[in-house]
Amino acid sequence: MAEEKDEKKETKKAAKAEEKVEEKTSSSVQKDENKKEETDEKTEVPKKFKELVEKIENLSVLELSELVKVLEERFGVSAAAPVAAAPAAAPAEGGEGSGSEEKSEYNIELKDAGEKKIDVIKAVRTITEKGLKEAKELVDGAGSEPQVVKESVPVEEAKEAKKKLEEAGATVELK
Repeated sequence: MAEEKDEKKETKKAAKAEEKVEEKTSSSVQKDENKKEETDEKTEVPKKFKELVEKIENLSVLELSELVKVLEERFGVSAAAPVAAAPAAAPAEGGEGSGSEEKSEYNIELKDAGEKKIDVIKAVRTITEKGLKEAKELVDGAGSEPQVVKESVPVEEAKEAKKKLEEAGATVELK
């Protein structure tokens, strides 16, 4: 009898925890759904994957998290994108063209996230189109060493990204 009560309490606790997570992620899910609608127009799903993609779209955030863990364990892979700091190109010393030439591409390097980490994470997600976890790991990593947010970015896009990140409170350098 006591075991049944304990089981009921555990079930209720789990349900409440899931409700809290759902509430916290509801705004994020809404944003993701809006983004999904935009990408649906761009991305055409092959017929052989259509049913699978539809099933995945209908999963809750917790179910998706569990699915990712199962797939990572099953196939021995990680869903996190590798973050590698690319070495900056060394400027040519001495030579005819040194000094006045402007680069056509830049690497966007996050030096420090500042005090508004959440805003910086949002900016990184917008710039890189990475998931929340990957963007958070990148921003958290900037606390110990500079992180490359995006590589080989055209000048205008790099300046715009730098502006967004600095408005969010981050310290950024274009290399």
